[in-house]
Amino acid sequence: MLRPLIYLSALSLLAGAVAQISEQQTIIASSVLNSSCPFNFYGQTYQQIYVTISNDTFAICFNGFYNPQSRGDCIVGPQFPFNQITFYTSKYYYSTHYSCEIRLYTTYYYYLNFPYTQFYLYNSDTQSLVYLYDGNQGSWVYDVQVSGVTVDKLNVTNTQSHPYSSYVADIRGCRHSGVVYKPGAVVTSDPVTCYSLTCDASAVLCNVTCDPSEHCQGNGICMSGACTVTGPTVIDFYGQLNSIQDLCTYSLLSRLSDPSFQVLANFQERRRKDVSFVDSVALVLSGSGIFINLGQGGVVQVNGVPLALNSSTQLVGGVELSKERTGVTAKLSLSNYTASILFDGYTAQIRAAGPAGSLVSGLCRNSSVSLREVRMPEYSVSGCEILYNDTADSSINCSAETQRCNLLRASPFASCNGLIDPQPYINACVDTMCRYPSVDDLDCQFPQAYARACSLLGNGTVGNWWSVVGCSPPQAYCPDRVCSSHEFCARSAGGGSSCFCRALFAANYSSAGALGDPTVCSSNSASITVVGCLLEEKNIRYSALHLNDRRCRGQMDELTHMLTFSFNTNNTCGAVITNNDSYITYSNAITDQYNSSDIIVRHDQVYIDFSCYYTQPQIKSISFRIKTNSVVQHITSGAWSYTLTMTSYTDTARTQALSPSSEVVLDQRIWVELKTDGLDGSVVAVVTDSCWATSDSSPSGSLRYDLIVNGCPNPADQTVQMQENGLWTSNYFSFDMFQFSEQSADVYLHCNVQLCVRGNSSCIPVCSGAARRRRFARRRPAYEEEAAAFISMAWTNQLC
Repeated sequence: MLRPLIYLSALSLLAGAVAQISEQQTIIASSVLNSSCPFNFYGQTYQQIYVTISNDTFAICFNGFYNPQSRGDCIVGPQFPFNQITFYTSKYYYSTHYSCEIRLYTTYYYYLNFPYTQFYLYNSDTQSLVYLYDGNQGSWVYDVQVSGVTVDKLNVTNTQSHPYSSYVADIRGCRHSGVVYKPGAVVTSDPVTCYSLTCDASAVLCNVTCDPSEHCQGNGICMSGACTVTGPTVIDFYGQLNSIQDLCTYSLLSRLSDPSFQVLANFQERRRKDVSFVDSVALVLSGSGIFINLGQGGVVQVNGVPLALNSSTQLVGGVELSKERTGVTAKLSLSNYTASILFDGYTAQIRAAGPAGSLVSGLCRNSSVSLREVRMPEYSVSGCEILYNDTADSSINCSAETQRCNLLRASPFASCNGLIDPQPYINACVDTMCRYPSVDDLDCQFPQAYARACSLLGNGTVGNWWSVVGCSPPQAYCPDRVCSSHEFCARSAGGGSSCFCRALFAANYSSAGALGDPTVCSSNSASITVVGCLLEEKNIRYSALHLNDRRCRGQMDELTHMLTFSFNTNNTCGAVITNNDSYITYSNAITDQYNSSDIIVRHDQVYIDFSCYYTQPQIKSISFRIKTNSVVQHITSGAWSYTLTMTSYTDTARTQALSPSSEVVLDQRIWVELKTDGLDGSVVAVVTDSCWATSDSSPSGSLRYDLIVNGCPNPADQTVQMQENGLWTSNYFSFDMFQFSEQSADVYLHCNVQLCVRGNSSCIPVCSGAARRRRFARRRPAYEEEAAAFISMAWTNQLC
């Protein structure tokens, strides 16, 4: 049999605990036992134990020896079958607390391993227990009494089939007016005043009523004050103010008893990097896997999917959602706790209601809490805690803004000053307006937040306040306007709403003085992307923009608001094509220029030019040392690329290519084809400008013999014939095989090939008479040996 004493000790000796035996003694008669362990018994603490032993009674009391009229705090029942009792006390020390154990057991039977009886009392900072173990057959009932009244029973029944029984009773509790209450019980309550007396989880009597920031609704429910989140500031239920400096997501409200429910606020920058604004509010119901995001423009998303809303209430996961002219409202009910959130795109205001003593956390509960404690990294972007600095805005008149913010103490706001203190709202207004320019209706944001808080708290109004301070009537900002993640919505100069660039995003372009991304050049096409919100800031309508050809308009991405223009070599959209010895360039421009008949315009004209180009080919070389027959040179310029191939043949149809085993004799006819791949023949043509032979691999070797000169056959060699030069993207020429006098049989052939832009003039060289000159002239590029590509073929002295 595993003895309960050993078993219970194992329960107590947790990792890191150190045991210290304080007392151990044996008793055979009624005794007073002093214990170093203070023991809690239903809300009273004792350090003495009175053991009463009689012929028919065994009692453990804490406030005197037992007798039926004593009305004591006792555990009393039938006599032990024993000859002596051991009293044993021990303490266990942990890193943060300690516990005490008191045991009384029948000594003789315990040590002989016979059936025995044991009382075990355990007391710690979280538990108070009494444990009865009996190994004797029969029924054993002990009453647990408080002031002589039985409040629990220790009932043990042993049979032959179940010879060892035990019973554990929780002896924690509170006492009030002679009555014992278990932890969590309500002692007394008054729903009219929301006052209650409870025995809390720690078995301590607690007076519970509404917080100073709350008022009782008369039904036992406390209604909170208004928590206002506007701009970078949070004004909590108690009227305390804090300011968010970074771009993270924070917990506004969370119930400690139900952490699956949270209200979050996400902060983002707008025109300045060093001033944050509440950008969206979210309700997280992790228990049901629902994430509801309230964004600008009245956009509501449930788990990332947009929800169509109107004034009619929709129920989503226990949350009532509706949209009015003044913003989106979300109302959540969790058993006896409710929360209401109103978000108009710039300001969030929250109220909550629940029983007195409802424990909540978050910035709305205590805005002065360390922000690290309420920051939500799992809902924030990486690096959100980085703080930025911007150059101070010299246009801000802080004195004038402060005077305007102080209007919250004047009429008509003064009628609300007794209900809600305007000072936190004035401080929030001054703190923001002295750092951020008065744009985007920001100067109306704080008066509106105060007026609405007044209305929420007392169903009162501050009259026609907007006309007094020069604002528009209250309404949601940017209704139904959806901006991308790198944008924020604000009222434009024309009175409508626009999506403007956030400062961190815009900085990537403003530092380069650009309105968009670099040109992307790909095979036979070019594209450029312009940032929509940068155009909005300059009051430029994207629909008015076009390329040189007015029919070529940009394509707007509805999610990112990026505007892309493109053209290709089949449809140049009016691109201007220019060429020199190095490049063929396609230049186009994004513009909103009107027809010449338009006499005036009322905004800056747009002109964004961009281009892509081909690179003119460098010298290409081939060697007639018969080891390999052709060479391919890959030409890359910008993002346009093409290949140039040079191959030799022995027949006029160019079907019999030379191979390493081919034999070539002197005066044999050879055809050489220069062919490109990757060029658009409708745009450019290939012109073989010159070809010459050398006795070594260098194109500038000392022995040189010209075959093609200025695009025409060398007039000094009548065997040379040129075909289709400047007509297509390939051409070829032929000549009779030769060798250099008094040299080896090796001959190296080099050609200079250039591209010609098709246009009004022809790309075909004009070869007439002895002159054989072209109509167009250009400088010959410098030849670079490392740019040459060679092919070799060899023949022996058998040549004749």
